[in-house]
Amino acid sequence: MASAHEHVIELPKRIVVGSGVIESVGKTFRSLQLSEPILIVTGPYVGKMYADLLTSSLEEAGYREIHMFIARDATRSTAENAALTAKEYRVKTIIGFGGGKSIDVAKYAAYMTNSAFVSIPTAASHDGIASPFASLKGISKPHSIKARTPIAIIADIKIIAKAPHRLLVAGAGDLIAKLTAVRDWRLAHRLKGEYYGEYAASLALLSAKHVIKYASIIRHGGEEAARIVVEGLISSGVAMCIAGSTRPASGSEHLFS
Repeated sequence: MASAHEHVIELPKRIVVGSGVIESVGKTFRSLQLSEPILIVTGPYVGKMYADLLTSSLEEAGYREIHMFIARDATRSTAENAALTAKEYRVKTIIGFGGGKSIDVAKYAAYMTNSAFVSIPTAASHDGIASPFASLKGISKPHSIKARTPIAIIADIKIIAKAPHRLLVAGAGDLIAKLTAVRDWRLAHRLKGEYYGEYAASLALLSAKHVIKYASIIRHGGEEAARIVVEGLISSGVAMCIAGSTRPASGSEHLFS
């Protein structure tokens, strides 16, 4: 157990970004020695559109115990139900497959059941795709709560590029918000003595500058735009892993966004 003077960093072991990479999910699972049973947490639309691609890849790699949980919202109740389903099937690996809601539910369920968690986003709308925190409704505080760090992030930009453009813009906006989030973090450090990590802060700021630099490409959408935003979101999520909190990525702007 870590002491009060230790700063423990948990990072993803594998990050795969590319067009059509959903077809190699099974191979990635095998290379990471991830075990079954597997629970796929997804939404009704994504499940209908892409679940067959995901399950086919897993089955081709020899996985047979694959179960599905449909998350219709991102409430704590839904996440707890997902955890109960995982316990019922004695799940070893949980996949968050979809947008922010499905991924948040999956990573919290993985945390509650001590399962491995894999993030497979189908939209680049926020940096929760790579962070160890979940934003769930139905909790007392309007803050993110501790969840499972993804052991792997597999982002198929061919699928992500097909998501509504407003989601890509939302992801870019989330990254630009790091400019104020880091300032709030510095202020909390000066006024309250809160832990501040320069490296994590710099990584978050780099993510913001990255999307600002390529704003003209993001504006027109497409796979190149999806890759730019996804890579920035993953970088921001890793910054949170390094910091051990949401501080480098979420400040006062998230309270009224």
